[in-house]
Amino acid sequence: MTGVGDSARRTTFPTTGTAGAPSMGAPAGSAPILDDLDAGRRRAAVPDPSAPGGWRTDPEVKAAILACFADRDLASWDLGGALRFQDRVGLPPKALLEGPEATAAAEVGRAWRIVPGGTSVRAGVYLGPGVVVMPPSFVNVGAWIGEDAMVDSNVLVGSCAQIGARVHLSAGVTVGGVLEPAGARPVIIEDGAFVGAGCSLLEGVLVGAGAVLGAGVVLTGTSRLYDLVRGRVLVGTPDVPLAVPPGAVVVPGTRPASGEFAARHGLAMSVALLVKDRDAGTDARVALEEALR
Repeated sequence: MTGVGDSARRTTFPTTGTAGAPSMGAPAGSAPILDDLDAGRRRAAVPDPSAPGGWRTDPEVKAAILACFADRDLASWDLGGALRFQDRVGLPPKALLEGPEATAAAEVGRAWRIVPGGTSVRAGVYLGPGVVVMPPSFVNVGAWIGEDAMVDSNVLVGSCAQIGARVHLSAGVTVGGVLEPAGARPVIIEDGAFVGAGCSLLEGVLVGAGAVLGAGVVLTGTSRLYDLVRGRVLVGTPDVPLAVPPGAVVVPGTRPASGEFAARHGLAMSVALLVKDRDAGTDARVALEEALR
């Protein structure tokens, strides 16, 4: 909930659907960028083979989102008395039940499953057909989640993060967001990747298609990834954040800390290790039963 000043104005938007079922939706006159992001007409980053890492950011999208924060007036949304929200008027919740994108997904037999229990999704988030969001989770403005992705419990999908089709974000995953600087690459997880419980992906790191991250892996844009298969070290920079190769299997590891003091106390630092390429055995371990979708 955003801070409340004495001079802040409040507007209440009732959120009861035509059949009496609670729903959430943007008020009339919401920013066009939110409508475009909701519908998937615009993205904070798009695949582009000619761009570094194969993705091109769209600074105009981030600038338009930042403009939504400029209006400091507050609005509240009431879900039939069961849940109530208050935030800046330019950042409403997404219409998860009766919006045009929700309706379109349902009409093709692949309705979103937003399981009860405290999930919040802001307007300006694209959800592909068949997406499942388990509670409690938070999906921030500008994020893109591709078709048949699974967002498990206690997951944070940050602003402008790009989550591909059939990605599984396991319980407790943190996917960092970015709005500034406008040209910075958001965190990107490509199609078919599996992100294990408790992983943290931050600062524009890119996870390639089909990659598997074991539980507890922490990667930032400037992390080092030690590739035990090919005998190399993959390093990210602020300008070109780390990219995990497609199909890589990455687990947490340690390396000895340098210096006499560290040696005397047996200290070590956490690192990420690429231990193998994805194979049939890996597929069997990370497969998600279709019934759960």
